Amino acid sequence: MRLTEEERIKGHLRFLYGQGTSEQIWPRLQALMKAFARRNPASREAVKAPVERLTERDAILITYGDQFQEPGRSPLATLHDFMSAHARAAINGIHILPFFPYSSDDGFSVIDYREVNPEMGSWEDIARLDEDFRLMFDAVINHISRKSEWFHGFLEGKEPYRDYFITMDPDTDLSMVVRPRALPLLTKVKTGEGSKHVWTTFSDDQIDLNFADPEVLLEIVDLLLFYVEKGAEVIRLDAIAYLWKEPGTTSIHQPETHQVVKLFRAVLDVVAPEVILITETNVPHAENISYFGDPLGDHEEAERGDEAQMVYQFPLAPLVIHAFNTGNARKLTGWAASLEIPFRAATFFNFIASHDGIGVRPAEGLLSRQEIQALVDLTKAHGGEVSYKTNKDGSKSIYELNITLYDALNDPNHPNQPVDVRRFLASQVVMLSLAGVPGIYAHSLFGSRNCSPCLEETGRARSINREKFQREELEARLKDTSSIASQVFSGYTHLLRLRRRHPAFHPNGGQEILDLGEAVFALTRTSLDEEENILCVVNVTPGVQRVEVEWTYSGLPKIENVEDILAGRSYPLDGGRLGLELDGYQSLWLAMKK
Repeated sequence: MRLTEEERIKGHLRFLYGQGTSEQIWPRLQALMKAFARRNPASREAVKAPVERLTERDAILITYGDQFQEPGRSPLATLHDFMSAHARAAINGIHILPFFPYSSDDGFSVIDYREVNPEMGSWEDIARLDEDFRLMFDAVINHISRKSEWFHGFLEGKEPYRDYFITMDPDTDLSMVVRPRALPLLTKVKTGEGSKHVWTTFSDDQIDLNFADPEVLLEIVDLLLFYVEKGAEVIRLDAIAYLWKEPGTTSIHQPETHQVVKLFRAVLDVVAPEVILITETNVPHAENISYFGDPLGDHEEAERGDEAQMVYQFPLAPLVIHAFNTGNARKLTGWAASLEIPFRAATFFNFIASHDGIGVRPAEGLLSRQEIQALVDLTKAHGGEVSYKTNKDGSKSIYELNITLYDALNDPNHPNQPVDVRRFLASQVVMLSLAGVPGIYAHSLFGSRNCSPCLEETGRARSINREKFQREELEARLKDTSSIASQVFSGYTHLLRLRRRHPAFHPNGGQEILDLGEAVFALTRTSLDEEENILCVVNVTPGVQRVEVEWTYSGLPKIENVEDILAGRSYPLDGGRLGLELDGYQSLWLAMKK
């Protein structure tokens, strides 16, 4: 029997806090929800079916709020103007990385969750962006800045902040805890009650919140609803895997963490059902997809689950780079063939580059140690950096590669621009072809190179991929058709404009991975109504490749010829076979309609 939304929420509260405390918390949580509903009656009107909330028309830019700058204007206003002028026909969504006041980590150590960083702009700027783009906000709720009012209140022993953070005896055995950083897990601080050690998963400036205190949960639910009111259609739960801590455990993917995400989802299902949750969990694939949750319903064909509607597709980046570096798509093909989306209305957020480095943990079990080491060697040879994490035994292992995607795929020491741009765009065709919603990091849109001065200025490896743009200079490069930025931007936006016209690329459309040999990555996509099929083929090598597609093997409708929508060229069928000759790094999207 399917539970009501209220029963779902109460069940999550009982799991987290027990019967007695949950009964005390529920009326307060219910009051927050009712107040939101009164203020926002339209949030439950004309609600789309879950499978219609994301379509082939959705593509999301990942960008900092101050990525695009010009004198005399707020960066958020410049972001809106630049995207409206240059990319609105190709990109309809923007993930604005944390745009709140912060003290470190380029925004991910938030001082005030509810204010816009005045150096970036204002809530009015966010509202103008919301008029023209679907917005994704970051909920950086695993931790908060040590300069925040919340942490100052804790240090001073003020209510309600006394239990907002996790204190721990430094002699506690925390050897089981999984670490994403090679930094101390506990940080000593001075409080009004003497010295204490607080839990700091990421840095001594990012103090972990204590969700075992129900007051923290209520604060964060209220915060998420505030973000919805401010225009968030998608909410990214940053570093969510580490949310619940328990000595003697790994303190990652704890059952309580999943219950918190389920509770967030249940609350939104009541008051803002079209808002999408996406979990950011840079971990191996099986752990990652656990955040889709359990089916909502009594049958195996449930349309949706009870946690995130989207999860990040973390293995894609290392596998794509491996394929193009080796000229062998076998590992990429095998992994893609194993993908399953557990619910019809769930999907992946496909990306190859982001503000963070290229994580290698998701490649564990997919690439061998030697293959991962080859990526490390490639990164160093191409001018990048490598970041490490601390293991349970105190040793360190590779965590991520810090390099721009363009330089990861192309050797800056031996540039060959026509080939380099073609190779780079081919890698993006892989991402754009796969089932899911594409996420495009701002630097990938322009083929950015490593920013060595950025690295030298901050001393942080990730800065190599976080250079800011001056709008006038960037637009000058875009006008110069001989520049990398112009050629990549023109090619990329062309791909995105074509993609959004074809329902076969719906995030929940059918997908079949084809094995056409190691030199190519190939798949078919099918629209929800099964009226359109697109055969996607990408040559991951610099040489000419000839492949044949068996008509009976591909399962495509019987027609006389197919058209490559990328180049406008038709290819005839010959006795039930489709013969293709691909130039180096050539991509095809062959469209077939009944």
